[in-house]
Amino acid sequence: MITYYEIILRLLLASIIGGLIGLEREAKNRPAGLRTHVLVTVGSALVMLISMYGFLGLGQGGTGGEPARLAAQVVSGIGFLGAGTILRQGNSIYGLTTAASLWISGCIGLAIGNGYYVGGLVTAAIVLFSLISLRFFENRIFKNKYKTLHIIAKERAGLMGDIGKLLGEYDVLIKHIKMSSFYEDEEECLHIDIAVKVPLKLETVSLFSRLILVKGMKNVQWEEEWDTPESFD
Repeated sequence: MITYYEIILRLLLASIIGGLIGLEREAKNRPAGLRTHVLVTVGSALVMLISMYGFLGLGQGGTGGEPARLAAQVVSGIGFLGAGTILRQGNSIYGLTTAASLWISGCIGLAIGNGYYVGGLVTAAIVLFSLISLRFFENRIFKNKYKTLHIIAKERAGLMGDIGKLLGEYDVLIKHIKMSSFYEDEEECLHIDIAVKVPLKLETVSLFSRLILVKGMKNVQWEEEWDTPESFD
């Protein structure tokens, strides 16, 4: 039978690992942060402890049955929790990384609760490296690929179709569109913000020279360049 010291050690270790992962998500202002990850990791560790030692003396031969059966429900259960962090807006999906971090936190909790410290600690290190260091590496590689296009134009039918078709010719991928209307010189106009992913070698001058010729266009400009959008995580 496992000692009380070992039980406390495993639960505390699980909470620390979950806290570290949760801190990174909290720093990015994600819907699942410090407390959520701590609860998921500790809860998973507790379920594994119960599954392994909570039913000793019961079942055939007093072995407690199959320890993996109860713990297996954690994996699917965390999936439902992670699904709550995933949002879809238009063609963009948000929260996938947070959902994955919740799922892996549950898996780490199971490993720690089982006493598989090497697997749990190494996995935790890989997760933290992926969330922190790989983001920096990713941003350096894909730097300047994401921008926001600001457009002021007269409102008319087919305006967005013409803009989208032109952006497509330059392999510019639209990630998100935000529009608001206003009146200028008694004309109804649109302020359009288009978050786009641009190719590495974009002919900006050519693109802008054609955009400004779109019927009803008044002004086109880039916002300051931004890195890989964290909101997609």
